[in-house]
Amino acid sequence: MPCKISDLQRDPDPTLKFTRESVQHQIYLKPTKPATGVGQKFSILEIVSALVYNWFKFRRDCMTDSPIRRTGSSEIASILRGEIADKTWSEYERLPPERKLAVRFGVSRSTVREALSKLEDENLLEIRRSSGSFVLSARQANAQDLPFDSIRPLELIDARFAFEPHICRLAVLNARRTDFDDLDHLLESMENEVNDRISFSELDAEFHTRLVEATGNQLLLWVAKQMNSVRKQDEWTRMRHLTLEPGIIVQYNAQHRRIVDAIRSRDPEGAAAVMKEHLETARLSLTRAAAT
Repeated sequence: MPCKISDLQRDPDPTLKFTRESVQHQIYLKPTKPATGVGQKFSILEIVSALVYNWFKFRRDCMTDSPIRRTGSSEIASILRGEIADKTWSEYERLPPERKLAVRFGVSRSTVREALSKLEDENLLEIRRSSGSFVLSARQANAQDLPFDSIRPLELIDARFAFEPHICRLAVLNARRTDFDDLDHLLESMENEVNDRISFSELDAEFHTRLVEATGNQLLLWVAKQMNSVRKQDEWTRMRHLTLEPGIIVQYNAQHRRIVDAIRSRDPEGAAAVMKEHLETARLSLTRAAAT
């Protein structure tokens, strides 16, 4: 039996209170036919449908607008990655602006920008200047099976022990003159950045990736890029500041040059041995830093 609403209120109900100040919630009844004025009749089904509609709208607003206290761009990137995988954000949909995301997560806009940049590096987002951030592929988000944000630096070193010595052996077999030219240039650049740990760290990652490229194996290159994504973690950044002192950078540079010399001399086991020595040095440095 239809019920009669004598006065359909179109303004926000002042008695309807929520904890979020940024959103004023209103419940609207949407009749199936245009309203003719005061006294419009609504069926029970229409009223229930309106309540359900507004409930789900409220849930969506809470999820996208309410502040969640998080610290660190990696955590924010992980949340957004999960939402893309769950299709909270559709493919090609624009994310809320940095300002709103900063309010949602309770962080600065620069932290949000860093999180979005990580997702762009993973090909999950396209950041268009003056337009915003757009979702590229939910399928790629579903492919992120490994919890990269929770991998510890020492776990990365252990994985590299299983991976990089054999990379050196394959580089001995496949490296060309252009590979050596690029590696020599990187060696010189790293040797000029002894007092700049950030620049050295970026060049170091590029050097190890270039070694993988010298193998000519695209699958190994993909694996190396997945491993390198761990270097973007906040924990890795902290360890970098603790371990990359000028003395250790000089030692790393000497080991890098010995690796390239062994590959150039076509000595697979010699190159693998120096790489193991290099990784052992890195492991010892990280172990000491973790104990502080």
